[in-house]
Amino acid sequence: MANGKDLRIRSKVISEGVNRVPNRAMLRAVGFTDEDFKKPMIGVASTWSEVTPCNMHINDLAAQAKQGVRNHGGAPLIFNTITVSDGISMGHGGMLFSLPSREAIADSIEIVTGAERFDGIVAIGGCDKNTPACLMAIGRMNLPAVYVYGGTIQPGNLDGKKVDIVTAFEAVGQYHDGRMTDEQLHKVECSVCPGPGSCGGMYTANTMAAAAEAMGMCLPGSSSTPAISPDKAAECAAAGKQVISLLEQEIYPKDIMTRKAFENAITVVMALGGSTNAFLHLLAIAHSVGVDLTLDDFEQIRLRVPHLADLKPSGRYAMQDLNDIGGVPGVMKLLLAEGLLHGDCLTVTGKTLAENLNDIAPLQQDQDVIRPLDNPLKPNGPLVVLKGNLAPEGAVAKMSGMKKLRFVGPAKVYDSEDEATEAILKNEIHKGDVLVIRYCGPKGGPGMPEMLSVTALIVGKGLGGEVALLTDGRFSGGSHGFVVGHVSPEAQVGGPIALLRNGDIVTIDSETQQIMFQVTEEELSARAKAWVQPPLKVSSGVLVKYARLVSSASKGAVTDL
Repeated sequence: MANGKDLRIRSKVISEGVNRVPNRAMLRAVGFTDEDFKKPMIGVASTWSEVTPCNMHINDLAAQAKQGVRNHGGAPLIFNTITVSDGISMGHGGMLFSLPSREAIADSIEIVTGAERFDGIVAIGGCDKNTPACLMAIGRMNLPAVYVYGGTIQPGNLDGKKVDIVTAFEAVGQYHDGRMTDEQLHKVECSVCPGPGSCGGMYTANTMAAAAEAMGMCLPGSSSTPAISPDKAAECAAAGKQVISLLEQEIYPKDIMTRKAFENAITVVMALGGSTNAFLHLLAIAHSVGVDLTLDDFEQIRLRVPHLADLKPSGRYAMQDLNDIGGVPGVMKLLLAEGLLHGDCLTVTGKTLAENLNDIAPLQQDQDVIRPLDNPLKPNGPLVVLKGNLAPEGAVAKMSGMKKLRFVGPAKVYDSEDEATEAILKNEIHKGDVLVIRYCGPKGGPGMPEMLSVTALIVGKGLGGEVALLTDGRFSGGSHGFVVGHVSPEAQVGGPIALLRNGDIVTIDSETQQIMFQVTEEELSARAKAWVQPPLKVSSGVLVKYARLVSSASKGAVTDL
C-alpha cells in the first residue's frame, strides 16, 4: 500500500501459515496469486439479476468496482445475492415475498462476508429492497464499506409524454373503467420501461438511494446518477478505490451511520416527498447499527422540513429530471445552507457532509423541479405519522399532492387485497368511503404486501383523493392518493384494525396526526373479547419462518430482535 500499512485484518486468517494451505489453494483456483495474499480481501456484493430492469446491468457495474479495488491495492472477489422485482410481484401472491427478500439479501451478504473473512465491502443494489438490505448487512458487520446505487431508469415516451411504470398500473384502472382501449393499454405496456434502472419517480428505490447518500454511505451523486450514464460506471470504480481508503483510515459504518446521519436521511426524504417505505427501511437500518430511532423522530423532523420536490408519483418530474438540474447533492446543499442538515457528519469519502457539499454546484436556477425554500409545495414534510385508537403504535400517511388534509367516512372492510380489488372492479367503492384492507401486515400477509395495484385502480377509476385507503400492509412508492399504511399493531396480532366493522366512522386527520374510529370503550372491549386470532396463512417454507420472527412495522419489520 502507498502508506506501507498492512491492512490484512480479517482475511489473514485464511491466508497465513502452513495450516492455511487448503484455503489458499482454493483461492488460487479463482485467480489469486502470491501477491494477492498480502492484500486486503474486498467483497463486491452484486445484486445482478435478469428478473428486473432495476438490476439487469449490475454485473457490469460490479466488474468496474472489482477493477477499482484491484487498481488500488485490494484483492477483490465478486459474489451475488438475490433480488426480486417489486413491480413484477405487485398485485398477486408474489408480493408476499418482497419485504422478506430484504432480510434474505441482508442475511446472505452477512453470511458470505462472515464466512470468507472479507476486510471490506462494496455493495451494489438496484430494486427497492436492495439498498436497505445492503445497508443492514453493512451495519451489522461494521466493516469498511461503500454502497453504490445502480441508478434510475430513463423515462419512457408515449405520444410525446414521459411515462413510467406507475402509468401502466393506473392505465389498468382506466381500462377497467372503459376509458382506455386494448390497443392503448398495449401501447402503454410497451412504452413505460425503456431499459436498465430502477423505477424513475420518487418511488422506494430512488427514495432509499437518496437516504443512503444523505447518510453518507454513498459517494456524492450516487442516488441521482442514471443507470446508463458513464458516470455510474466511473462511480463504481471510485467506490472500489474508496473502500481501500476507508480501511487505511479505519473508518467504519458505525462511524458514519450515527443518529445525526439518520436525521439527515429523514430530512432529505421529507424534502423530496419520498416513499412511505422509508419508515420501515430506516428503522431497520438503524436497528442494525444500534441507533434508537422511532416513528416519533420522523414526525419531529417532518414538522421542520418543507416539501420541495415536484416529483412523481404525485408530482410532474422523474429522478432523471432532478439529476439534470443538480441532483440530490444540489438538494442537500440547499438544505444545508438553511441549517436543516448536520454538516459535521462523517461520510465514506473520509470527509464530512459539509466538506463534500462545498465542492458541489448549487441547483440550477431556471427550473421548477425543486421549489425554493420560501415557496415550497408544502411547509412541512408530506409523510405523516398518525396515532389513535385505530393505530396505537402508529400508522403512516403520504400527503404529497393532497389538498384534503382530513377524511371522515364509513369503513368498508376487507380481509385481503383480492377481495378489495374485486370490490373496486365491481364499483362497490364510492366517493367518501374508507376502504380498509387488513390481515396484510408483516405477520398477517405474511410479508406486508404493497397495495400499488389497488391505489392505481382507485386513481384509474377517478376516485383518487375521494376514497381513503387504510391498511396494515404497505404501499409502493408509486402509490398516491389518500392512503394510510403500516397500521400497527396489525390485525393478525389483534390490533384495533382487526376489530373494525363495516360502517364504523373513521377519521383520518393529517393536521392533528390522529387516526380514530367512533367506538365506545365498552364496545371495543367486547369486540376484543370476541375476536379469534386466525391461523397463519402459511404453514411451511420461508414465509412461515418470516411470520414467526418478524417484528411490528412500527419497529421496522425486522427479524433479528
